[in-house]
Amino acid sequence: MANSVTFYAWAVPAFTSGSPVDHTWVTTFDNQQFSYKDAKAVVAARKFYWFCWGGYHAKGQTPGNSTGALGSKRGSLSLAKCLVKPNADSRVDAAARGTIFTYGVDGVCHQLANQVLYATKSSIRPFTVSKARGYLASTFVYGTYGLQQAAWAAKIRSCSGAGVSPPRATGGAQKMTGLPDDFEAHAREILSDEPELLNKLLSLKAEVQSFAAQPLPGFQPPDADTLNMRNQHLIDQAAILLGPEKFELVFGMKPGDKILLVDPKLLPGN
Repeated sequence: MANSVTFYAWAVPAFTSGSPVDHTWVTTFDNQQFSYKDAKAVVAARKFYWFCWGGYHAKGQTPGNSTGALGSKRGSLSLAKCLVKPNADSRVDAAARGTIFTYGVDGVCHQLANQVLYATKSSIRPFTVSKARGYLASTFVYGTYGLQQAAWAAKIRSCSGAGVSPPRATGGAQKMTGLPDDFEAHAREILSDEPELLNKLLSLKAEVQSFAAQPLPGFQPPDADTLNMRNQHLIDQAAILLGPEKFELVFGMKPGDKILLVDPKLLPGN
């Protein structure tokens, strides 16, 4: 693989105390071995850091994971740099947003980190931040790579020269073929002996993502409170469908947990 490097994915707790959700980002260095105080130091060391709609974090750490390491895999540096600009704050540089153009609307940090990690795709599926807390709730609403499906397919084509199948309608939602769907894969594993319930959950997911992809009416993007309340409502519908025990098995959290996927500080005006 040309320009092959090792990509590392990391996590820290999300912006609220006690949240069951992690913020994720990607580097080309192991921050347990190499510590850089800020992004300027990363650049000076000729390394790469993808902010993924968040601030700079020298280290990772989450409950139950003292380093915050989510895994690593080799991939194409040139492809990753084309897909999402590194060493640039997503909040101020549009090229560092991939196709998560509007934070909280098109996706959150999980989806943008996955877009960077698409560069690890080879003969097997690309690496994703699937071990992050809150990931299954996030991908239930926003998918593995965000809701801008057509733009993401075009981005892959322009950066790699290889395409994925164009989006196709699936239960009212647009879904690209040839890309991993981490939520569906996990749900199929957990509910393998309950095909009827599985089909209902996947149909609900398709409806949720189709709904979430529709712009809310008005003159300004919705604020974080609106997006978080919407997302909570959508996830609560899965809890109603699955019941407490199966919801916890599928989503990795308990019904009634306050799931805040959108950080208010990352939206304009905050």
